[in-house]
Amino acid sequence: MRESRLTMLPRMAEFDLPLEQLRTYRPALAEPSDFDRFWDDTLAASPPGAASFEPFDAGLRAIESFDVTFPGFGGQPVRGWLHVPVVRDGPLPCVVEYIGYGGGRGLAHERTLWAVAGYAHFVMDTRGQGSSWSVGDTPDPDGGLPAEPGFMTRGVGAAETYYYRRVFVDAVRAVDAARSHPLIDPARIAVAGGSQGGGITIAAAALCHDLVAAMPDVPFLCNFRRAVSVTDGNPYGELVRYLHTHRDRIEQVFAVLSYFDGVSMAARASASGLFSVALRDPICPPSTVFAAYNAYAGPKRIEVYDFNEHEGGGAFHQRTQLNFAREVFA
Repeated sequence: MRESRLTMLPRMAEFDLPLEQLRTYRPALAEPSDFDRFWDDTLAASPPGAASFEPFDAGLRAIESFDVTFPGFGGQPVRGWLHVPVVRDGPLPCVVEYIGYGGGRGLAHERTLWAVAGYAHFVMDTRGQGSSWSVGDTPDPDGGLPAEPGFMTRGVGAAETYYYRRVFVDAVRAVDAARSHPLIDPARIAVAGGSQGGGITIAAAALCHDLVAAMPDVPFLCNFRRAVSVTDGNPYGELVRYLHTHRDRIEQVFAVLSYFDGVSMAARASASGLFSVALRDPICPPSTVFAAYNAYAGPKRIEVYDFNEHEGGGAFHQRTQLNFAREVFA
């Protein structure tokens, strides 16, 4: 009997710490003393503003869609989608979703799971992305020093110019935009996302007030020093290649990254958290995920997918998230 093509493909073996060590792994990070002031000042400089919601025909009879534009970092326009079920009773709980690396908000009909489940679903476009696997519509007008192709080193010369400063502010203002819509219950907002979207989720949970839940799925942007020591796969590989060239900037770069580390962000989050991790994940190594999870300050649980790589739990984890949302939104 011939092997299927899938079974013939090489698979990653477990390469990180054993699970029993991962569950207690708490690295000592060099957190900047002005971390909180930096983010307070950053958010104060980009206050929330009015969002526009234009009705959009996505061809979905059970879901009503809106093309969203809201002011993000520096008041710059950020795009998104809002989907709500046509049949609804009163203001809805809302899940604000952030997208994985290289992807954008996509076409209107692409990401509708939470609206199908009966909630409002706000999908935030990621500035400057949306050309690798899902289209985006939000430019990133700010630049910085020369960078390795991608986003990990864009503006990495200083925390003030680093790319993810702009993205994290966008993420907070996306929550504000969602709360401003009359069909949404502002007291029942959750944030969610996978990979890069998971890292943004953790940041939003730290920087937003009064969220009900956060669902970081195989999150990226956590424990940067550990990540580059155990994987040189992209996107962390962008940092490896940058520092391979800029040998004199190693400590400067990690000092900048310390303002954006998901481990420090997690320690400031209070919403109920549902994490996931895959023990064979070469893109977001398990120890980096557990570092954030173990630091997470709110009530939390983590789903472990022993034999999976960066795809994590896939549809199985979506089922877990749906059950979790039912609990926290009740």
